[in-house]
Amino acid sequence: MSTASKHQSTPVKRRPGGRSARVQDAVYSAVGKLMATQRPDQITIPMVAELAGVNPTSVYRRWGDIDALLEEVAVAAFTREDEVLPDTGSLEGDLREWARVLTEDIVRPRRTRYLRAMVNARDGVLLDACPCWTARREQLAEMISRATARGESTPSVEQVLNHVIAPIYHHVVFALPADAAYAEGLVSDVMSMRSRNA
Repeated sequence: MSTASKHQSTPVKRRPGGRSARVQDAVYSAVGKLMATQRPDQITIPMVAELAGVNPTSVYRRWGDIDALLEEVAVAAFTREDEVLPDTGSLEGDLREWARVLTEDIVRPRRTRYLRAMVNARDGVLLDACPCWTARREQLAEMISRATARGESTPSVEQVLNHVIAPIYHHVVFALPADAAYAEGLVSDVMSMRSRNA
């Protein structure tokens, strides 16, 4: 990310403390190690518990099933506490930088496995929103709000989600080409939709 850009922290879910934090860290680490060698549908809670050095009952009690655990770990991987939003002075600049960083992050093999695990965990059409999607919506709302305050004409949050973030995730999940140039092209496309909101 450009050193000339100003950054603003994005709030994320706070981590638990004490023993609960140690268990979570051990379980998250175990999932990460298993993801490096196993397909998501091959990972089980007993496997995670054994590698984490915790009782399977503790894992079941906290997460319920493997799909809930995989989704939580994936969301944690995609919404890190140190994540910041670009502030380049224009919405288009912010979106280009943001989309580029997101794309470069999720095309890394480990991130790609997490993304596919999250997709695998969400079977069917669910009424509850995906936490990762919710986080992206909140980030976009913040960037668009700043742009509106500057007097810029902007696309809507949903337009950016559907025409920038969704295509990037789709390409990565299905092993289609995705890089910074692709992400920036999507931003150019969505910025042309501003007139629809005028």
